[in-house]
Amino acid sequence: MTFDLAIEAVAQNAPANWKVEEFRRHATLVDEVNTGSNMPLLSLASTGVVSPRSEEGGMGKQIPSESTIERYWIARPGDLVVNPMWLIGGGIGVSQITGAVSPDYRVYKLGPELFPRFIHHLLRSQPYRDQYRLYARAETTFDRRISKQDFHPMPLLIPPFEEQRRIAEFLDDETARIDQLLGKFDHQQDLLAEREGVAMPLAVAGARLGEGSVDTGMPWLPSMHPKARLVPLLRLLQLQRGADLSEGQRRAGKVPVITTAGFAGWHNVALASGPGVVIGRYGSVGNVHWIDGSYWPHNTTLYVKNFNGNDPRYCYHVLRSLPYEMEQARAAVPGVNRNDLHRQSVVLLPIELQRRVAQQLDTEMAQMESTRERILRAEALLAERRQALITAVVTGRLDVTTARRDSMA
Repeated sequence: MTFDLAIEAVAQNAPANWKVEEFRRHATLVDEVNTGSNMPLLSLASTGVVSPRSEEGGMGKQIPSESTIERYWIARPGDLVVNPMWLIGGGIGVSQITGAVSPDYRVYKLGPELFPRFIHHLLRSQPYRDQYRLYARAETTFDRRISKQDFHPMPLLIPPFEEQRRIAEFLDDETARIDQLLGKFDHQQDLLAEREGVAMPLAVAGARLGEGSVDTGMPWLPSMHPKARLVPLLRLLQLQRGADLSEGQRRAGKVPVITTAGFAGWHNVALASGPGVVIGRYGSVGNVHWIDGSYWPHNTTLYVKNFNGNDPRYCYHVLRSLPYEMEQARAAVPGVNRNDLHRQSVVLLPIELQRRVAQQLDTEMAQMESTRERILRAEALLAERRQALITAVVTGRLDVTTARRDSMA
């Protein structure tokens, strides 16, 4: 057999008692469609989990019998569900329940020689992901769909059935432990964000300088420094809408173009001088960006045109602390409105206190970013270990019997 490039090395070095056979010899494309009865509409996550598509906390979306349900394939427990447009990103998994999947998906009934959970791990391992990338690069269509002609003859590494079962059970246990750790890291990031969200409004109000505080009467900003006063945002700073600048209009230069998401390229002309502060109007509303030098704020943003004599860095932190969710809830259309923001009540501190608060928040923000980076690095290392473990086991480089015994020692 001629092996595909990404799988060739691991196939040639597989244990002697493992077979290498084409996928189509052990899988049948399912053409079963719904007959009209209601059943869960299933979703395939990038983690390979096939589950009912939730509906705002519901138990899973039900497809009405009067809809065009006949276009949806039926997946049953043990069936392989494939999203041919997202295989590289993990769009493949084994269903544990019966339900209907998108007509854009493919569903395969696996043969009796295959243990479904082993196939789940095998086809999500690194050599197969690399193979999907080769297939996608060969595609000329925009959606980079992995065709049946590529997928069906793909070689499978097939250990004896009992060994497949042991491998699947081992990997299910080990990956569950890693996923639990990843979940704890996600929780730490949530706690960081929550802490920042609570502490920042109090900090910009000067209430955390240790010099006492007074009530503000505002739910999102309960207290402020005794020398502070509440004013409309327009008293602190003046916002201006950015200007459109298409890709074709840009010219090579050293002026950064700032959009809602942040830096988005360069131009040779500046619309505003630095230091500057830019916030997103739509999409990532509440994204606040600091720019040291001159820049071009895109029309998807608002930028500070005038700091009104206030400390720019303090103004940056004030804009980071605003309750944008409340502003959007009051708005008729999604996004933030400059006139509404100008009317938003904020705290105005004397300039010397503004500078102290800005320094305090800069220090805390650096500490939080450092912690966040450590968490992200740890998550990345765990994810790499997870993928390396799966690959080593499903290709026969790591004997699960030995690995389990070592882990229990």
